[in-house]
Formats: sequence, C-alpha cells, structure tokens
Amino acid sequence: MNFQIIMLISTFIISIILALIIIPILKKLKVGQIERSDGPQSHLSKQGTPTMGGVIMLLAIIISVAITFLYYFKSNIEIAKSMIPLLIMTVGIGLIGFIDDFKKLILKNTKGLKPSLKMLGLLLISVIFAIYIVKFLGIGTETIIPFFKNTITIPMWLYIPFIIFVILATTNAVNLTDGVDGLGGSVSVIIIATLTAIGMIYKSEPIIIFGSIVCGAILGFLIFNIHPAKIFMGDTGSLMLGGIISAMAIYLKMPFIIVILAVIPILETLSVMIQVTYYRKTKKRIFKMAPLHHHFELSGWSENKIVSIFSLITTIVCVIGIYAI
Repeated sequence: MNFQIIMLISTFIISIILALIIIPILKKLKVGQIERSDGPQSHLSKQGTPTMGGVIMLLAIIISVAITFLYYFKSNIEIAKSMIPLLIMTVGIGLIGFIDDFKKLILKNTKGLKPSLKMLGLLLISVIFAIYIVKFLGIGTETIIPFFKNTITIPMWLYIPFIIFVILATTNAVNLTDGVDGLGGSVSVIIIATLTAIGMIYKSEPIIIFGSIVCGAILGFLIFNIHPAKIFMGDTGSLMLGGIISAMAIYLKMPFIIVILAVIPILETLSVMIQVTYYRKTKKRIFKMAPLHHHFELSGWSENKIVSIFSLITTIVCVIGIYAI
C-alpha cells in the first residue's frame, strides 16, 4: 500500500509542476476558451482562459504509469502488463479529445473534429480495450450485478458491443458534466477514488495503483481549475476521464456500477436529451438551459455551490455503490 500512496503524492506533485509549465505556454499560444454567446452571461468573463488542460493530467498519468511499469517489470510482470489496457484507454481517448481541442483552438476550426471521426476514434479505442482485457488478460465476460452481488456471463457477441456502449456513454456524460469551474474534475475524482476503494476490496492491484495515480493527477489539476479557473481541461480531459471511469469499472467486471456512481453525469446527459426532445416537439424548454448545471446557474446558484452540491451527491451515491457490491 505504501507504493500506491507514494504514486498518488508523486503524481499530484508532477501534475502541479506540469501545470506551472504548461499554463504559461498555452497563454502564449493564445489557446483560450471560446464561450457561447447564448450561454450564461457570467461565463463571458472566462473568454480567453487557457484550455486543453487535460494535457496536464494525461502527461502526469503517462509519466507515473511508466514509473510504475518499470518498478514492477522485474518483481511482478503481471501487474505491469495489467496496466497496459488502462493506459491504452487513457492515452487513446485523451488523444481523440486533444485532436478535437487542437482543431478548435489552434487551427481555429470551430467545428473541431467531425462527429463521425470522433465516434470512429472512440469506437476503435473501445474495441481494442475490450478485446485486450478479454483475450490477453483473460478477464472474461463475467459481469457483477450490483445489490444482487452475483455474476452473469454475457456471451462474447453481446459483451463487446455492450462494453463499447458503456465507454461511449460514459465519455459523453463526463464531457457534458465539465461545464463550470472544477465540476468535471471534482465529480470524476470522487468516482475514481471509489472505484479505487472497490479495487482494494477485491484486491485488484492494477486498479489500486492506477486509480491512485489518476486521483493524484486530477487533484493536482484541480488546484488550477477550481473557481476562478486558471485553466480548463477541454475535451482532452473530460473525454479522457470518462474513458478512465469506464475502463476501471469494466476491468473490475462492474460496468453496471457506473449507473450508481455516475448519477451526476447521467443526469447531465438526460437533461440535454429531455431539453432537445421537448423543444423539438413544443418549441418550449423544461430547463432554463442544459446541461443541468447551467439550469442551476441561471437559477442563481454560484459555481462553487453547484460543485459542492453535485460533489456531495456524488459522494453519497458512491457510498451506496460500495454497499451495492
């Protein structure tokens, strides 16, 4: 356990150091946030704040996983190998988000990466991850059902599409959650810390180590991302965090646990779906603005209040999630 604590603290420090280096570079390159004119008026003051900050977390995770791999390579090669699919998911999804951010912010292409290409990239990474853990790690298709505390074996032909759906849904949900200072990171770190705790219960060393590393990276980034944010994570960070949450849950054979732990991202997604569907049929809106956090903003909640309450709700459902296993 000492090694995991060391890696959490080390990654936290690495993340802070990287932020101190990268934020001035992004400012110099004028890689600034582009706020919607139809969004909350309070967000217009954020125009130009450096974004693509997910690169900070991504690099911190890569560095720490590389150190971990070298540490375990001779003493426990199995743990070292087990880190590979988790890193593939992190780098792969993060890279897709980075390309999207790069096109929007550096190349000034407001549309960013084409939705079809983004979906294709996410699909490819999802398939690689699913096949790797099933075929090469031999995790199999057994899936734990929360609360019932038993397992079902899903046929391979159904398991792979199911896993792909879980990954795509989670990445999109976390992406929608990242809309006010510190919200995406705060909610994600609580979920990932919970999955790490579940890894401890099930004695899954790769999950414990990887989760500790990711928590350290997020916490270091949050120092600069809490209100008023000095940097935003962009799609590089939000898509990556969604990918990490889904990868850890799948690795633990608990994809259904995401429905419990990720209540806030799910509600954010549902609010958008409900708003769009209702508006198309009636030309009226149910929420003042979607995703959900913007509705509360326009209802008079401060950003800090939104982050605090959404984080509190996430903490409560995460405790329930631990009991559910």
